[in-house]
Amino acid sequence: MLIRHATAAELSSPPAFIVTDPVGFVDDDQLRVEAAENRMRPEWTWFAQDGDRIVGRAVWWGRSDSEQPIVLDCLHVLPDVPDRVGVAAALLDKGHAEFGVLPNYRLILRGGCAVDAVSWRSAAASASGLTDVIERLRFEWTPADGLPVGSGRLVFRPAEDAEFLAVFRRVAIGSLDVATQRDIESGGVDAQAQGDLEFYLSCPGERSWWRIAETSDGSLVGFAIPSATPHSRNVGYLGVLPELRGRGYVDDLLAEVTRVHAADGADRITATTDVPNKPMAAAFRRAGYQMTEQHTVFGPPRS
Repeated sequence: MLIRHATAAELSSPPAFIVTDPVGFVDDDQLRVEAAENRMRPEWTWFAQDGDRIVGRAVWWGRSDSEQPIVLDCLHVLPDVPDRVGVAAALLDKGHAEFGVLPNYRLILRGGCAVDAVSWRSAAASASGLTDVIERLRFEWTPADGLPVGSGRLVFRPAEDAEFLAVFRRVAIGSLDVATQRDIESGGVDAQAQGDLEFYLSCPGERSWWRIAETSDGSLVGFAIPSATPHSRNVGYLGVLPELRGRGYVDDLLAEVTRVHAADGADRITATTDVPNKPMAAAFRRAGYQMTEQHTVFGPPRS
């Protein structure tokens, strides 16, 4: 079995690869578009070749200016391959060795029961060192879902980075976001807040969208950060101060994020939340967001 890079020609004219699993897969059109934008590259795409036949593929994704890939977007091995786990793990090992890092693997499940489709991929991820697992839900809003209406209790205003950083610190305490709590455990709340601020500043969304949320008397409640990916608008980040949670402010913040995007003509807004964060999932549903996917994110072990 030969594990090799894709060529530039194979990204512009991909070899035939039929997939019937109900999991995320990079099809030919998407691969060409992403390659043209430098978000998928020959050096980030690995094939498993048995004789003249391509039997497996691992495709990593990054931003156009990324030095290293950010996430493994697609992992597939043909069902007639005797050792799918071994071939998939070999693809991951080759990529990891060349990158010098272990990017997360985002396994996307789009409805239906897919025990086998998930199990061999999970085993391959674990065998290649991606042993930390987070389960997430993905939601989507379109204008047909109706624009959520806030309660009118909050006032939204812009602010400088320093003020947002201070609120990042405060809303992280007691957060049900798994990655947030893990980052606090490993590096402390200051480093976690700084990392979140830098991440959202680096996203394609406009910094001018960000808003501090206050009551009418000027008391701080939290913030709303509409954001974007290269593919769509998204909710980004919203947070309520720990002492004010449970009062329904999350609905006001989500309504504001949705309003900002809708007013700018967005025809689709995406959002994700960790499975343990049941209050956030409930807020998405109240706002008309529909759950469209389940994500399992495999990452390197926490230090």
